[in-house]
Amino acid sequence: MHLDQLCCIDLDQPSLKGFRKFISAWLYRGNDFTLLVDPGPLSSIPHLISELRRHHITQLDYILLTHIHIDHAGGTGELLKAYPEARVICHPDGVPHLIAPEKLWQGSLKVLGATAEAYGEIKAVPADKIGFAEELGTTGIRAFLTPGHAQHHVCYLLDDLLFGGEVAGVRCDVPKGIYMRPATPPRFIQSVALDSIDRMLALNPRRMVFAHYGLVENAVEHLQIGRQQLLLWVQGVEATAGVGASKRHEALYHWLLEHDKVYRNIKQLEPDIFQRERVFLSNSLRGMIDYVDRLSNQR
Repeated sequence: MHLDQLCCIDLDQPSLKGFRKFISAWLYRGNDFTLLVDPGPLSSIPHLISELRRHHITQLDYILLTHIHIDHAGGTGELLKAYPEARVICHPDGVPHLIAPEKLWQGSLKVLGATAEAYGEIKAVPADKIGFAEELGTTGIRAFLTPGHAQHHVCYLLDDLLFGGEVAGVRCDVPKGIYMRPATPPRFIQSVALDSIDRMLALNPRRMVFAHYGLVENAVEHLQIGRQQLLLWVQGVEATAGVGASKRHEALYHWLLEHDKVYRNIKQLEPDIFQRERVFLSNSLRGMIDYVDRLSNQR
């Protein structure tokens, strides 16, 4: 594909410290169709619509959701008011939550608190606007169910470009090297997460878009790093199992600085983004700690 057909629209959150170069929507203008990947939360929709109009987008054929978390899909229902002809494509398990988002909204408030409030309430998507991956057949886009980050996670392959969502975690640009970390859910199952990455590696994509954040030219290398981190971080959780609960996250952080040369690059991040990533570290580790504890109980 030609990269001049692809455009990143940043969905920065000025009310949240460090939430820049973090959330984005991706616009693709093909010869036969126009699509948008992950419109973001409700708070972003006015800016998103303004940018789409600046790019002279009068019609969206598809809105592809990598998953239905609030920061990726919360504003979908609102965006449809501006582009009512668009078909929303998502994982079948996400459909009930898009149609009736109250449970998803309450869950977002519980987990994210003030961050969810800043994102804005999740707006319902009319059932007749939601389609499935089969509808993409004529476009050449292939959809793959990848439930490692979330049960309702999907990756999309367009030519040699993989819209990877959070299948390989989160990345940031740093002056030297690569910064990445896993994005593991509270109900983390390592084998499922590894299988999701392995199936994307088998596709051998040339490029990949990270939902958080950016387009990379060496997709396979980044997928391999994401896989290695899933294995390494579980080792770290096991290695620090004897540390008291109140000190465990800090102990894990220092263990990762010592053992994960990619995560170690967190020290190169700008101060506000560094603080954001330190907060999100707790979310990433929570699921792993629960996973390791469950394994220990089974043993």
